[in-house]
Amino acid sequence: MKLLLISDLHGNLDNLQKLEGQIKSADAVLFAGDFSKFKKTETGLPCAEKMRELCPNLFAVLGNCDEPSLLESIEKLDISVQRSLASFEGLVIAGSGGGSKFTGETPNERDEDDLQSDFDVIKNSGLEEEGQWSNLILISHNPPKAQSVDSPAEGVHAGSQPFTDFIEKTKPLAVLCGHIHEGKCVEKIGETVVVNPGPLCEGNYAVMEIKKDGDSWKVADTQLKSL
Repeated sequence: MKLLLISDLHGNLDNLQKLEGQIKSADAVLFAGDFSKFKKTETGLPCAEKMRELCPNLFAVLGNCDEPSLLESIEKLDISVQRSLASFEGLVIAGSGGGSKFTGETPNERDEDDLQSDFDVIKNSGLEEEGQWSNLILISHNPPKAQSVDSPAEGVHAGSQPFTDFIEKTKPLAVLCGHIHEGKCVEKIGETVVVNPGPLCEGNYAVMEIKKDGDSWKVADTQLKSL
């Protein structure tokens, strides 16, 4: 199965359109938030609608630049996995939207407990108690604390330790994050593949190949790409 991983569109519909070939060749598209341009939240809904038009199988969350009220719109578009679970071809996908509190200049900054509460659907479903669900993929605009996906500069980390702890406990197959534009990379937390594809507004994206291996899913390959 081929997954197209994108984040941080920030209103750049031209770059979204340039991805049409990749979108058509993918089985599903996962989006880690920031439909909207910085301080131009009115650009969010048109981007969400265009993304929905191009992507028949789309799973998305909001970013810190998106108005919280946009959540209702993406739920109506049937593309949201924020604070919910979705199933797709044997996969389970869950999401958390918004960014951690920082400058207060963006409309969707949330505290750590609030961000992590979006994943309560996993706890309430019993998934977390199993400790190992190889078909679980998490989408979070806010990155976990890690080596590089959360690093805006050498030696600086802006990721969430509670999110990292949750990943280590739940052991999902993969995690898609964004928010930190400089954190474009693929790395691992335990056996979980964590991807920050970089901002699509600057032409960055990633392609992940996953496959069924007996009763489990495996990440076969992940490649960072640019337009």
